[in-house]
Amino acid sequence: MSSITIPARAELHPNLRPLNILRDLPAVADLIETCFSSTMDSEGKRYVQDMRRAGKDNSFIKWANRAAETTSLPLSGYVWEENGKVVGNASLIPFRHNKQRVYLIANIATHPDHRRKGIARALTERAIQHAHEKKVENIWLQVREDNPGAIELYTKLGFIERARRTSWQASTDSHAPTLQTDISITSRNPGDWQKQLNWLLRLYPDPLSWHRNWTFSALRPGLWNWLYLLFVDMNIHQWAAVKNYHSAASSATMEAVLAWIPYGRGESLFAATGEGSDPDALTVLLLQARRELSHSYPSIALEFPVGDFDNAIQAAGFKSLRTLIWMQATS
Repeated sequence: MSSITIPARAELHPNLRPLNILRDLPAVADLIETCFSSTMDSEGKRYVQDMRRAGKDNSFIKWANRAAETTSLPLSGYVWEENGKVVGNASLIPFRHNKQRVYLIANIATHPDHRRKGIARALTERAIQHAHEKKVENIWLQVREDNPGAIELYTKLGFIERARRTSWQASTDSHAPTLQTDISITSRNPGDWQKQLNWLLRLYPDPLSWHRNWTFSALRPGLWNWLYLLFVDMNIHQWAAVKNYHSAASSATMEAVLAWIPYGRGESLFAATGEGSDPDALTVLLLQARRELSHSYPSIALEFPVGDFDNAIQAAGFKSLRTLIWMQATS
């Protein structure tokens, strides 16, 4: 296994400098949009808009100067400047998970007119060095599956693949079709909570959960949890897919559970399936979500591991936006 090594040139190049939030955020937003607009979901577009807005807000800038290490916005990082124009970027976004600090190197972008000059490598190397200077060893990045050049670069820099996940999106539709099957949709049985939790922990493992600001305990059945969700105004929906539901209770089998968690960051649907679950169960649940949520949301999103359920998700009318490889630095 290779390890991270940072050449001295990572901090010597005259075109490479730290991000200046007093003036760089709008330029970085433009660069990110230029490089990634074709694969941005609605959350990504809002992210770019927030960067532009933040770059024009003086009160935000004053606060950001004090909070660069405590917020998930890209307030620290490095840019590459040519003739006064930002043409390369690597953001550093800090998280805390299980009392440990985590850095995500994000928005690694080079303007199309300036590629193949080593800009992305130099920016990534400097971002890694920055994390080490802050005594942070848990460093991650995400790269598109269809970007072999970037994957090769990050592998050479000592990153290894930890997961491969696809982001899906679909429009809601009160008239979305129904699937003719022996699978029925029911409320989640409280007695199935442990099975659902085990499935969720396998599909959304703890080492990848540092970017979430909540835990799956929000889905736990019970009066106290219901009261808590009511207090924080979190309107969660859950549906279960059960096979042979109208047969004897002993023969009914829960095949999948789908939860809608409108928490405002990233994916909002969380699907729980067993390794032997019927793929039709996931299709049925996703179609139900498209119908039931149509009165409140124009679109819905799901992030899910690449695998045997890809066709089931497509069958529910979801389109693949991108598949990201999650890579972690080795030390």
